[in-house]
Amino acid sequence: MPTGTPEELRLGQLNLRFHIDGPASGSSLTMFEFEVAPGARVPAAHSHDAYDETVYGLEGTLTMTLLTVGGAAQVHAITPGTSLFIPRGVPHRFDNLHSTPSRTLAVITPGILSTQYFHEVAAVMKASMEAQAPPDPVAIGQIMRRHGLTPAPQLAAPTQ
Repeated sequence: MPTGTPEELRLGQLNLRFHIDGPASGSSLTMFEFEVAPGARVPAAHSHDAYDETVYGLEGTLTMTLLTVGGAAQVHAITPGTSLFIPRGVPHRFDNLHSTPSRTLAVITPGILSTQYFHEVAAVMKASMEAQAPPDPVAIGQIMRRHGLTPAPQLAAPTQ
């Protein structure tokens, strides 16, 4: 499998660094780091239809909120050295509720989510910035569904 300089992409208050793209691994896994700016509440809550996600804390504190089967919000603080497994189908979101950036490693298995998803979302965000308008939620939702994510608007951001 080829190695090289990780591809980097900025998506609003989120910086992504892709280490292994799904297609490059034969769809075995996708692995990327994401850095979340202080105070950022991103992305839209969602679930994954056909893949699991494991996150591992590298720097700072990332707040992961998962929706339980009973409908309760379950909040997890991801700090350096801690991890969280998010099974497919579980609605979740993440936020940085702190005053320092957080950096987290994400591993997607199987690797059917590729960098293409993030590039498509970045294009919608760029267009909204150029139009000086908020990102089009319908367009974002369409991209999410096309790449195996289901929006979960019922999962609100945690309060501090």
